Amino acid sequence: MIDQIYRKTVLTVAGNKAVESVMRSRGWGLAQRFVAGHQADDIIQAVKDLQKDGIGGLLDLLGEFVDSPDTANAFAEQILSLVDQAAAAGIQPYITVKLSGLGQGLTVDGEDLGLTNARRILSRAKPHGGFLALDMEDHPRVDVTLAQFRRLVEEFGHHYVGTVLQSYLHRTEKDLADLADLKPNLRIVKGAYLEPESVAMQDKADINASYRRLVYANLKAGNYTNVASHDDGIIDDVKMFVLAHGIPRDQFEFQLLYGVRRDLQKQLASEGYRVRAYIPYGDDWYPYFSRRIAERPSNALFVLRGMFGG
Repeated sequence: MIDQIYRKTVLTVAGNKAVESVMRSRGWGLAQRFVAGHQADDIIQAVKDLQKDGIGGLLDLLGEFVDSPDTANAFAEQILSLVDQAAAAGIQPYITVKLSGLGQGLTVDGEDLGLTNARRILSRAKPHGGFLALDMEDHPRVDVTLAQFRRLVEEFGHHYVGTVLQSYLHRTEKDLADLADLKPNLRIVKGAYLEPESVAMQDKADINASYRRLVYANLKAGNYTNVASHDDGIIDDVKMFVLAHGIPRDQFEFQLLYGVRRDLQKQLASEGYRVRAYIPYGDDWYPYFSRRIAERPSNALFVLRGMFGG
């Protein structure tokens, strides 16, 4: 419960327009711990640096909740360019997107624009062995995102498109069961949005227990599973689970955030596990940065020291 109070407090403060204005003007130097840069060249270099340690990249152009087709299409064009640049650099175009940034909820020519733009990206990435992960947002968007995920898997196959399930939502175990026929490639996360108690678990132990159940169920079903956690206890338990159940290491990977626990990323890669860092870039960095600060007090202390020179 203390964790939830801390997160709610940080996200509430971060949503204050005056605080946002100060952070956007003065906070970029601090955000660079978690964000690779502003341009595609920055993220390409970040991936190359990580690959030296056997770590892959999950590429994320920051942006969400657009309000016009022109903005959504411009955002999609930037991602298409990122696919081309990654492929030209010899890097797998493994891309994650928020469908709200691609126009989810906007109808153009009778179809949801987010779905249309996701198709465009998949069509560009697939010939290069690319992959598109549909990121999950706050609870009102879960139904439409899962429905569009189903459409894309049916069209492109589960080897090329995946999505995210959040363990703190009460609904998620049922969502996993409903997706079983797709043999889904899933990234399991705890959840970073501020959700009401009616929708999401508030107790850390309950969220962690749900997280383990989701990971274990998807692994036992034979589906590729992305274990997105920095929790040492969860990581150790997954290691023991796959060993006990004879699950091969090419059926899962550990995914960690860029700039967080780099030592752990290197350690896991040196142990022979697949490891991928979630690497964001772009100008719309503030919402992402705020959620990272809300995850743990040590991140907030890092920001305070940077802002006040401590």
